[in-house]
Amino acid sequence: MKKSLYLCLTAALLGISTYSDAQKKSFVDVAGIDPSIKPGDNFFRYVNGRWYDTVKIASDQSGVGSYSFMNIPQKKLLQNILDSVSKSKNTMGSVEQKVGDFYAAGIDMATINKRGYEPVKPTLARINAITSVPSLLQFVATEYKSGNRSIIAFGISPDDKNSKINIAHVYQGGIGLPDRDYYFKTDSPTLKIQQAYKQYISTLFQLTGSSAAVAAKDAAIVYDIQKQLAASHKTNIERRDVHANYHKLAIVSINKTQPNIGWVTLLANLGAVTDSVDMAQPAYYDKLNTILKSVSIADWKTYLKAGTLENYAETLGTPFIDASFQFSSVLSGQATQKSRRQIMTENVDSYLGQALGQLYVKRYFNEDAKKRVLVLVNNLQKSFENRINHLDWMSDSTKLKAKEKLYAITKKLGYPDKWKNYDRVQIARTKYFEDVLSLNQNSYQVELAKLNKPVDRTEWFTTPSTVTAYYNPSQNEVVFPAGILQYPYFDFSADDAINYGGIGMVIGHEMTHAFDDQGAQYDKDGNVKNWWTKEDYQKFKVKTNQLADLYSSFTVLDTVHVKGHLTLGENTADNGGVAIAYDAFKMTEQGKGNEKIDGFTPDQRFFISIARIWRVKTRDAFLRTYVNTNPHSPAMWRVNGPLMNFEPFYRAFNIQPGDKNYKAEDQRVKVW
Repeated sequence: MKKSLYLCLTAALLGISTYSDAQKKSFVDVAGIDPSIKPGDNFFRYVNGRWYDTVKIASDQSGVGSYSFMNIPQKKLLQNILDSVSKSKNTMGSVEQKVGDFYAAGIDMATINKRGYEPVKPTLARINAITSVPSLLQFVATEYKSGNRSIIAFGISPDDKNSKINIAHVYQGGIGLPDRDYYFKTDSPTLKIQQAYKQYISTLFQLTGSSAAVAAKDAAIVYDIQKQLAASHKTNIERRDVHANYHKLAIVSINKTQPNIGWVTLLANLGAVTDSVDMAQPAYYDKLNTILKSVSIADWKTYLKAGTLENYAETLGTPFIDASFQFSSVLSGQATQKSRRQIMTENVDSYLGQALGQLYVKRYFNEDAKKRVLVLVNNLQKSFENRINHLDWMSDSTKLKAKEKLYAITKKLGYPDKWKNYDRVQIARTKYFEDVLSLNQNSYQVELAKLNKPVDRTEWFTTPSTVTAYYNPSQNEVVFPAGILQYPYFDFSADDAINYGGIGMVIGHEMTHAFDDQGAQYDKDGNVKNWWTKEDYQKFKVKTNQLADLYSSFTVLDTVHVKGHLTLGENTADNGGVAIAYDAFKMTEQGKGNEKIDGFTPDQRFFISIARIWRVKTRDAFLRTYVNTNPHSPAMWRVNGPLMNFEPFYRAFNIQPGDKNYKAEDQRVKVW
């Protein structure tokens, strides 16, 4: 084992390969390639076309393939763990006991159905007892600590302008649809979603005893309040403006300007001892301050009942779960519900993710992968530095600052060095609802304890088993959990072209986030602070606007286009990630050569690997919601978009004028 690790690390360091041709050949899915499609017309379809046209999306899923949909088979690995530990006799208080008993409690639908909506009746009774705005806000704060979120969105995280300290933040909230635009658009798909949501609220009221007529009337009241709040919301694109979403305000000041909210009392009820708060979207709280008085207490109580039932629907009996699914399926296109085992595997990962993560890492994670991927990260860092050095639009002084930030990036791979503590959580096999409350309360108290304290830079914000990666600007860190360190992103047996086109592109993508339209506004220490010359930043803005305009021209469904300004950060990172990974690949022995494998040159294999990692097919309903709300472009454009801007791709596949995705050299957008 040690000798094998040494050879792998040495090979990665020297840029050589220790793998035979026979091993290499299995990593390009030749059968999935559609040779009838020209690479220059649609490279995503060229690499994935036959797969795309034949693969079936399971009825209980909204999509299939790589990236987030790789979490489907990942969940099966977690399910294996949970099926085992839930049947074992575990030490009380141990990770295995909490994980196993929580899973078992959620699987036991007989007990959950027998209880019906009894668990939530005390909360509904407390809503009935509300008599004034102050008592309403006291309820809101008390419930927030148990995970029942409504008109306040409160959290603890680093101060954007002093990243060493955690401060209190409040954000816009109060709505039930995916974002504010869903309340105001009048196209047919959106109207269908609006109607489904109103029906969902009505169904929840009927399940708790209301007649159909009263439930419909109450649902209309709830929807109207949400629509009033939504009118004050910033759009998804407006919320990308870092400076426009930072307002650190004194509590004594907002207590006067928004007296109906009563911030001093509200924060005290939240347990937050602080003299200031970052109010990201003040217009929302101005609106809330107004309608707390203009909306009757009776209507507010109706609103809070609906919100409570929505929040807890999936922890109650089957009728509530079915109602929740009927609405969510309109957004996702998912035909049938997941099994209870699937649902509970996801819930354990969500609520007890780092406890389950410890068991996952022990059973499934290859520690050698962590070490080899670190070598790739370091190689891509050097590649990025080289690209910065050769930029023709950036001055030397800004280049120096950019490189300082690049080499200050913290790298987190595999899993946390310090696991999250769940000691205060009480889990019982017969009380699923109460288990969820205990987990929510613990999570809140863990977060609250950070207030006005130094930032813990060892903390992770994803679970180890999740197929994802992220860049955190306030800590200037890149994070690659164990879940993504597997094929098609990374494999020990794959040649460098496959790994650099896979995990290499992902690494380059996350690094580029440090220099996208948002990340570029943070310095090397994670503070929102300008480190650019005025001229350089203006050139940067011109280039990113060109990229936004390009992506806005891409059609997804009928008349639906990619939202170029919503997806700008991710598109910048995709374009940068491809370029950085390619440069790093060209430093390897394979990258310098021209030996074909399966009839493909090293460069062709690199680009095929990029298209392979975004091999995704989704339902149209899911894709429509995705385009409206997600900051990532759809999978096809995560491939075709960057490659149409990248000269080495043109050379590798002889892309010529007349090909559908051909761009003349002066039309190609290059940022990094």
